[in-house]
Amino acid sequence: MILMENLKKKYSKIYDQYIAKIYRFIFIKVNSQEIAEDLASETFLRGWERLKELDGKIDNLPAFLYQIARNLVVDHYREKNNTNLVSADSSQIADPRNDLGEKVAFDSDLRIILATMTGLSDDYREVINLHYLDDLSIKETAQILNRPEGTVRVMLHRALKELREQLKG
Repeated sequence: MILMENLKKKYSKIYDQYIAKIYRFIFIKVNSQEIAEDLASETFLRGWERLKELDGKIDNLPAFLYQIARNLVVDHYREKNNTNLVSADSSQIADPRNDLGEKVAFDSDLRIILATMTGLSDDYREVINLHYLDDLSIKETAQILNRPEGTVRVMLHRALKELREQLKG
């Protein structure tokens, strides 16, 4: 009983810390607030169920949750047979800037970048989203993508290079 209470507290902290990040990760891929909310909720529900089954023995819970979210997005598109993974709509992405001029410039830049990202491969979009938008380390990104850290570093470098080239062109 005490183990379950400790597990609930741990999971509650992870939920508070990662719900916005998981939601944003999903929203960027599905471009629908309602679907993103549903999939984010389902992510944490499935995560909790699996955590209970394993008696809390998951090495990297955040990476585990991102993997669940990633799989749910894939399942969503399999069901809908839709391939529009990134949108130019940045209105739902939180911006920490306070100055209106900075917000307008940031919004404009973000829209351009997100629109340009549609031309990147799925792997490149995903590695950029995880590392830069979700602020995950290379190690966490590698765990989510189930690839070696060196591979993720190379993917990120190549993705940024391709994104820069597309932004110039």
